[in-house]
Amino acid sequence: MKIISYNVNGIRAAFTKDFLGWLKVADPDVICIQESKAGNDQIDIESLEKNGYFSYWHSAQKKGYSGVGIASKVQPKHIEYGCGIEHYDSEGRIIRADFEDFSVISVYVPSASNIERLDFKMKFCYDFLNYIKELKKTVPNLIICGDFNICHHAIDIHNPEGLKNTSGFLPMEREWMTKFIEECELIDSFRFFNDQPDHYSWWSYRQNSRARNKGWRLDYNFVSYSLKDRLARAVILKEAVHSDHCPVMVELR
Repeated sequence: MKIISYNVNGIRAAFTKDFLGWLKVADPDVICIQESKAGNDQIDIESLEKNGYFSYWHSAQKKGYSGVGIASKVQPKHIEYGCGIEHYDSEGRIIRADFEDFSVISVYVPSASNIERLDFKMKFCYDFLNYIKELKKTVPNLIICGDFNICHHAIDIHNPEGLKNTSGFLPMEREWMTKFIEECELIDSFRFFNDQPDHYSWWSYRQNSRARNKGWRLDYNFVSYSLKDRLARAVILKEAVHSDHCPVMVELR
């Protein structure tokens, strides 16, 4: 079973860059999308259906902003839109698909360009942690896919010393991620298989960053510890270029 997480930075723009052609080749069983930046009526759901995917979308109230989705070859038993907290749900940040013996979440953690948004981001992070802890009481097998807008360790960012005071690599954000992984009993699937540096999932559009591999690892597939024995592979698919992010994949037996 292949599960991909992908911040597409606009699903409509991705479709114009042969997203569907890439999807056919990548052939995931489930794909979690972040930053769709589109209302349900603006997404080519029909083309996804023709390619064998049921798709579900949770859009932001603000046009052209945020938004998450899940597309799956197998129809989920249930779709949960949002987490029940209105000021997050109005931004389209969380969607969950429940399958027979596990659930998949697509999450888009807020970025923080100023102190006010940093407060909002950290509040979201701790509320999300509590949401996951509560959810695990009834759904122990979780796969949490998304753009977390946080690099966890120095190995996950190209210039840890120079960027230590930048949102996305602040001590408080990194501490939260450690707490999130530990308290929710999760595995960072990529690091489970790969302990090497220079693996990133986002590059700024500035200064030819992608070609120079001056990147950040912001995108994760976290897997419940209960699924550890089913982990088969985890990779970053950096050849996909529909976005300033690239997809990240986890494979389970």
